[in-house]
Amino acid sequence: MDTDMMDTIAFQHLTVRYRAAGRADAAAVADVSLTVPRGTVCAIIGPSGCGKSTLLKAVAGLVQPTSGCVTIAGEKADPKKSCIGFMPQNYGLLPWQTVRENIVLGCRIRHTWHKGRAEDEARLLHFMEALHIRGLADRYPHELSGGQQQRVSLARAFLLQPDILLMDEPFSALDAITREEMQDVFLGLWHEQHTTTLLVTHYVEEALYLGQKIVLMAANPGRIARVFDNPLSGSREQRSSQAFFEMSRTLREEIRTLRMQDETDEQREEERR
Repeated sequence: MDTDMMDTIAFQHLTVRYRAAGRADAAAVADVSLTVPRGTVCAIIGPSGCGKSTLLKAVAGLVQPTSGCVTIAGEKADPKKSCIGFMPQNYGLLPWQTVRENIVLGCRIRHTWHKGRAEDEARLLHFMEALHIRGLADRYPHELSGGQQQRVSLARAFLLQPDILLMDEPFSALDAITREEMQDVFLGLWHEQHTTTLLVTHYVEEALYLGQKIVLMAANPGRIARVFDNPLSGSREQRSSQAFFEMSRTLREEIRTLRMQDETDEQREEERR
């Protein structure tokens, strides 16, 4: 296989429809086409209800396309063939398992964890030390702060060494300072593996800081409005630059315009009914 195709995600005219009780079928996303190159962090941003999370679920095989398809490395997306890491908003930690047990859970499910094997134990120790949670190994999730739970979730994702990492607003529950710290932690780990990543976020600055590619979505139905290549990603110095500020303002204005268009379209639809 062409190495440039490895771990490349491609949405090809993807439409996902769902049926709401007592209502006609509605499209969560419609005719979405997008390519995410191998080793890219792609940030997806847009108003609520525009289908951002649906795209992640389609890659993970949690929803099936109504039409079109999603491919990974040129083949139909299949979690049995590709190792896919998923970080939900609530961290996805099992409350009855310790920090250590939660971190190795993904590897155990995929049968890639061998307790006591030096190589595996060394990798586990590396991530726990990198994330400053080594001293929390025997604690349970309810004994951790939100930031600590997020570090555990990141350790689990990167220990798995996934082909694809899907992140659904992973830092949204954190306060502003902790959120920025976790963004830096994520980038540090990402630079070790260069994992192809889809990141859904509501935060413009987060999209600009983390996303090498930024996808702006519109709603009703969910669709891609614009795609930006972002030269400002990953640099703390750029984060306080005039260029970063201007790009933030541009994205906010575009999102605001899209929201107003969606509201106008909804009003017209109601009037037709």
